Amino acid sequence: MLGSYDVVVIGGGHAGVEAASASARMGCRTLLVTPDLARIGQMSCNPAIGGVAKGVVAREIDAMGGIMGAATDASTIHFRMLNRSKGPAVWGPRAQCDRGLYPRAVRTLLDETPGLDLFQGTVDSLVASEGAGVEGIVLRGGMQVPARAVVVTAGTFLRGRMHTGPSGEGEEGGRAGEPAVRELAESLERAGLEMARFKTGTPPRVDGRTVDVTRMERQDGETEDFRFSFWAGASPAGALPCWLTWTGAGLRDIVQRHIGESALYGGAISGQGPRYCPSIEDKIVRFPDAPRHKVFLEPEGLETTEMYVNGLSTSLPPEVQLAFLRSIPGLEEVRITKMGYAIEYDYLPPQQLRRSLEVRGIPGLFLAGQVNGTTGYEEAAGQGLVAGVNAALGVQKRQAWVPGRQDAYLGVLVDDLVTRGVDEPYRLFTSRAEFRLLLRQDNAPERLAAHAVELGMLPGPASEAWEERTRRRAFWRGWLDRTKVMPREANSRLEDVGSAPLREPASAGELAKRPELEAADLVVMTGGAPPRSADLEILQGLVVGERYAGYVRRDEVRAARLRKLGGRPIPDAFSFRSCRTLSMEAREQLERARPETLAQAAGLRGVSPADLQALSVELSRRGSG
Repeated sequence: MLGSYDVVVIGGGHAGVEAASASARMGCRTLLVTPDLARIGQMSCNPAIGGVAKGVVAREIDAMGGIMGAATDASTIHFRMLNRSKGPAVWGPRAQCDRGLYPRAVRTLLDETPGLDLFQGTVDSLVASEGAGVEGIVLRGGMQVPARAVVVTAGTFLRGRMHTGPSGEGEEGGRAGEPAVRELAESLERAGLEMARFKTGTPPRVDGRTVDVTRMERQDGETEDFRFSFWAGASPAGALPCWLTWTGAGLRDIVQRHIGESALYGGAISGQGPRYCPSIEDKIVRFPDAPRHKVFLEPEGLETTEMYVNGLSTSLPPEVQLAFLRSIPGLEEVRITKMGYAIEYDYLPPQQLRRSLEVRGIPGLFLAGQVNGTTGYEEAAGQGLVAGVNAALGVQKRQAWVPGRQDAYLGVLVDDLVTRGVDEPYRLFTSRAEFRLLLRQDNAPERLAAHAVELGMLPGPASEAWEERTRRRAFWRGWLDRTKVMPREANSRLEDVGSAPLREPASAGELAKRPELEAADLVVMTGGAPPRSADLEILQGLVVGERYAGYVRRDEVRAARLRKLGGRPIPDAFSFRSCRTLSMEAREQLERARPETLAQAAGLRGVSPADLQALSVELSRRGSG
């Protein structure tokens, strides 16, 4: 017998490992159940972490004490800061990882977490009673495991079906080589939860020894000493290049000729796919006049010759996949090691959730990851962290922790899902965040680490690292204010970057406002050596504050206003329909979405500022909030 647990997490993917780790770090006895312990933290699609917006989420997870950042650093084989030529609000760190090293790093971090047990098994159903909420799980074979909270992170496994070609109903499975989960899906339906279908896909993998890279453009990683984790000190595993090539007319003709053999266009799949990660079939159908599309060949690891073909997700038959691959420059003699395929799966529309990711009406049941209609490792991991934290807080009878849109991309993600719902697989972008200048990848600890300490999420060494970072930030803040830069030391560099020369001494803070200068330039101009990477990142964050001070202050005022609205709760039983001072459209939208706060109501389509004011007055009149 396994005994009873405070929190049980179902699934060992990116959402599940963060949920389990968070719950255990907060002192809850936690069990993670997954069908195959050897596949914990597996990168089912592209072996990469980060990117635009996604990289910010990965660093926010780390600032909260999560494991994604440390596992990424331990397995990085190629790094780039995306959007570096644009403003820092949209910079996106991205690491190509070793597919084998990443899950091993995740497993090590989980094994080192006190209070966390791992178990290989399949969950068939939930144990729940009316009014009391979740009471545990039932494993295949009939064993019951009592629990006070359950987090479901089943990914694409709920009644998943895989498709390669026009194969009718396809093959049942949640991922290549792994069975789907039907019984748990049926248990969630019996609990009264609404379910729908989405689809996603993955490209073929190829043998790198059969790739002619001389016909491709080499893409080297950056040499900057960057770490996703603010607290851990792992060095990159190695450095390998990626390669860029392009599709052409040959591929377009092949795909158009065989489009009816695609599972999606042949009628085998009805679920909506991801808009921003389309299959090659989608690209050819939606953009028939595009002469070419980018294809990246990305290494899968240091000790394998296998390569990931980024940009060619497909569900076409195997012989068609080989034909279109061999039409691409550099791939004329390529050998496929794994076929691409599409997968259709159940998800649960996320408007059934509270902002804590707890299911409305079923206390103690939380959902996180692709089961909520999202796509991407980072989106899943972020939800897992939020759900794990709140499952633990519920067990401890403490108030839920819900980051706001003004606090973190985690808050943007949760608010978008719960308030607005999804009609296609959801992916984060910087454009979704109104406060992206405040929500940068470099300042995640300043936004979130204090919450992590308060929640008990940062273990001793990480908490000490946060205290040291706070001291270093205070040092560099003072350095900018008090350090004088002399004309004779600065003007040569200013001339090099096309900036006006100094006529008299100026503070480093004043020079920081010049966009031509890098943060390291300021130190060098005063006779110092370039600071180490951790200090340089802190200094860069402070420079951004100086350079965009007016915009930062404006956003901080707006964020404070939204934070105030977030402090105005709306009772669960509040009747929006009876609030006659609201417009009819607002009443309908509010009744359907059931927002928990005024801030959440403010984000709904059809709710005007006048409606928001009327709702605020009505809440005060009724003595609510």
